[in-house]
Amino acid sequence: MELPAPPALKLPDHPAYQQIMAVFAATDHPLRARQVCEAMDLPVAPNNINNVRLKLKRLADRGIMAETEPGLFTLPRP
Repeated sequence: MELPAPPALKLPDHPAYQQIMAVFAATDHPLRARQVCEAMDLPVAPNNINNVRLKLKRLADRGIMAETEPGLFTLPRP
């Protein structure tokens, strides 16, 4: 008997999540929120860094991202 494929992980409905995923798709190493801000051409300001960090943590909670150590995020490897 064949097991059904796991359901696709759904991104939250906000364009910033698409941008964040594009940043990680273009890199092969873990990034911090500050580096993601820089890659998204956002001003590196505490408010922007905190907003991106919250989104990264939300993605990690959903299993879309992995937090390999505190504040360091990457796409999970199969």
